[in-house]
Amino acid sequence: MTESVTTFAGPVPQKYDTYLGPMLFEPYARDMASRVSRLSINDRVLEIACGTGRVTKHLRTALPSAVKLVATDLNADMIKIAEAKNIPGNINWQVADAQNLNFPDESFDAVVCQFGYMFVPDKAKAFTEVYRVLKKGGTFIFNTWDKLQNNPMFDTANTIVNSFFPEKPPVFYHVPFSFYDMELARSLLINAGFQNMIIEFSEMDAISNAKDASTGMVEGNPVYDFVCEKAPSLLPVIRDAVEKEITKKFGMHPLKAPMKAWIVTAEK
Repeated sequence: MTESVTTFAGPVPQKYDTYLGPMLFEPYARDMASRVSRLSINDRVLEIACGTGRVTKHLRTALPSAVKLVATDLNADMIKIAEAKNIPGNINWQVADAQNLNFPDESFDAVVCQFGYMFVPDKAKAFTEVYRVLKKGGTFIFNTWDKLQNNPMFDTANTIVNSFFPEKPPVFYHVPFSFYDMELARSLLINAGFQNMIIEFSEMDAISNAKDASTGMVEGNPVYDFVCEKAPSLLPVIRDAVEKEITKKFGMHPLKAPMKAWIVTAEK
């Protein structure tokens, strides 16, 4: 097995949803749905990188019942978790690659993506695909984490995990926090054809407890696969070490840590 920064499979999706979902993604999911609810939408919405359905749930509530919602993700195991939640309302779940969307031109009133484009290798191609499937006048909204150093809880976890594998540390932690250059994002969007861009900085607090947070950061992402491959006996040791260090910095119960991200809105 080799580490993959885009594959969330096996036991990882459930732990991702259980431990990271409420702490990291729920606050931004509510914010995303609120933004979409203010748009003029009467036909179809596409969600890219829907994960375990956190945003999807709030979108389905925020959108008129007649609006069709298509929720996609690259990882089938993530979608299985989302489908199992039996979110009320009409949702079409599909496995899809953001770089090659299997939808006709001008199919959607809005395209939404929460914390997904950091994992996409060819962002220019992915943005071009969003532009293609959006209707004229449609809206594209996505968010992305600020740099790792500005999200100190994950920066702390990264340092601890790396200390156990000094010669070849896992690379995963760097990927979710890799797409923070908003001038690059603006340039990619302009090249794809978008206009009327609004880029906002956002800061929220991650609220949880140290045990759940450490479990999520070690076992709720591909770092879990890396550790299981290299030294499975170290898994509880690493998790305990992360818990101890983040308790010192952010508290135990409750844990409160700053989260910093960017929110981008653009129109076709």
